[in-house]
Amino acid sequence: MIRFGYADTPLGQLHYAERGSGPPVVLLHQTPRSWDEFREVLPVLGDGRRAIAPDTPGFGASAPVAEHTVENYAAGVLYLLDALGLDGFDLVGHHTGGVVAAEIAARAPRRVRRLVLSSTPYIDAAARERRAARPAIDAVGERPDGSHLAELWGRRAAFYPEGRPDLLTRFVRDALRVWPDVEHGHAAVSAYRMEERIDLIDCPVLCVGAAGDPYAFPELGPLTGQIPHAETAVIEGAAVPLEFQAEEFARLVADFLDRR
Repeated sequence: MIRFGYADTPLGQLHYAERGSGPPVVLLHQTPRSWDEFREVLPVLGDGRRAIAPDTPGFGASAPVAEHTVENYAAGVLYLLDALGLDGFDLVGHHTGGVVAAEIAARAPRRVRRLVLSSTPYIDAAARERRAARPAIDAVGERPDGSHLAELWGRRAAFYPEGRPDLLTRFVRDALRVWPDVEHGHAAVSAYRMEERIDLIDCPVLCVGAAGDPYAFPELGPLTGQIPHAETAVIEGAAVPLEFQAEEFARLVADFLDRR
């Protein structure tokens, strides 16, 4: 069963979900999601491991942050792991969580054993410039008639598989939990200077791409090009929501982590 807890940290109380026991693996979600993005992954990775899915500071049920930056997110996750008494761990990040995971691996290289970057962008000067010109993904203006909720749903619907409104409902639920700050995580990623940090990653790395993710899949090549020792895996037929391909994703991660 999935267990839940809070850890006291210098940022406040940080929330996490966990399953299983054994070598720890930490799972970092995209924004504005929560641990729930890994609901289907936790039972698989928690078989023979202690799989821990924190809510990033400022999201889910975790304490807010004074400033939304990748560096602050990474610091918060490390504070949480310190509170749990975990020195070494495997690390998995998806979308925003992948960028945070890369920062953690750069600032605490002796603690990260293996690193999985899923649908993770490479953020350099050119990427920051491109992102600055993009319209906001999830930011919608609040309206008295509640139509902004339908607009939020509609903005994401095209990236979710047909016949799975349950997955989009889970996204909207997480987004409303941090309302109106749904764009802060995207802005933090767009400001990150990954080109100054990525050379500090020296642990084994697996970069995973979802072939059906129009935003993230084109980032797979640029990212792996900056990590020469990284392995690459592609999930064919995968969609934007991780939950849709949770079983295959968890199997890829487990196979990679087992190679010690």
